[in-house]
Amino acid sequence: MNAYSLIFASSDKIAKEIKLKIMYAIVEIGGHQYKVAEKDVLFVDKQTADNSKLTFDKVLLVKDDKGVKIGTPVVEGAEVSATLLEDVKADKVLVFKKKRRKGYQKLNGHRQVMSQIQIEGITLGGSTKKKAAPKAAEETKEAAPKAEASDLSSNTVAELKEMAKDKGITGYSSMKKAELIEALS
Repeated sequence: MNAYSLIFASSDKIAKEIKLKIMYAIVEIGGHQYKVAEKDVLFVDKQTADNSKLTFDKVLLVKDDKGVKIGTPVVEGAEVSATLLEDVKADKVLVFKKKRRKGYQKLNGHRQVMSQIQIEGITLGGSTKKKAAPKAAEETKEAAPKAEASDLSSNTVAELKEMAKDKGITGYSSMKKAELIEALS
């Protein structure tokens, strides 16, 4: 082997090691699926945000150095964070309509508004705040049934039907909201 082939072989080995360490994810943004990695810049459908930070939790697949995690349909706890760089317009799409032999021609144009985002990171751990909040809410509901009885009108019909089912009330499926509140009181 000559020096050139040694250098080439070592650079291939380094490139393979770098490829193995790159973490990427397939995320759904605005109904479209994108393969993203850290520091990628994408053009997606317009995103509205109070500040320039965005998070996407519909992560369908994550590949990291430990392996590939495929969601059913999403990977639990995985999140992609991004920064909104700017809102831009896409290339013009021309819509041309014509009816032959009738003298009818119509030309319309449209430029879709897009958001340019930069991917900041991919996290697998997720946040415990989102999962802990529903558990705490369930505990408070079980701890204070008297508070629920006095405030049944703020619940939805589906919630009232679920409460009626838990209490063993029959015929709750055909009851209206006022009847459900009366039966539960």
